[in-house]
Amino acid sequence: MKLPIGLFYGSTTCYTQMVAEQIQQLLGKENCHLHDLSTTSIQACLSYDSLIFGIPTWDYGELQEDWDDCWDELTELNLGGRECAIFGLGDQGGYPDWFQDAMGYLYHQLIACGAKLQGHWPIQGYQFNESQALCEGDRYFVGLALDEETQPELTENRILEWLKLLGLTDRD
Repeated sequence: MKLPIGLFYGSTTCYTQMVAEQIQQLLGKENCHLHDLSTTSIQACLSYDSLIFGIPTWDYGELQEDWDDCWDELTELNLGGRECAIFGLGDQGGYPDWFQDAMGYLYHQLIACGAKLQGHWPIQGYQFNESQALCEGDRYFVGLALDEETQPELTENRILEWLKLLGLTDRD
């Protein structure tokens, strides 16, 4: 991915925001510009060649309110040629039938907008029943899957490994 990266996120309970801030801290503020969708138009993503999107799954597989508010506008964007990656937050214990569904919805919408998606994440280490965010024969999530409810102790290492996978850091 090319630097700087635009990182766009929606967050109701602050967990997605905290992950976005962790990513920015690891990459550096000059390399990763944060954009909270509650105060920034999704159109601002057109200013970047490389994008990371952060999206939580809300309740029973629903979009978080900031994403829901900008969804129609997102569908109109031309992201052709832009490198994109997604991280999602979900609760595999409380909502095992809808784990990371919003990340899957976003993935499919970004593909429809012409984005080049990367950063698929293996499903090993998770316990869930269903997800709309699976790809490659259901062996991977379409992006980094995080669970601050059931597995918060794994978040930091998962972020580091994912950023290495994306070629953005070599830190251990």
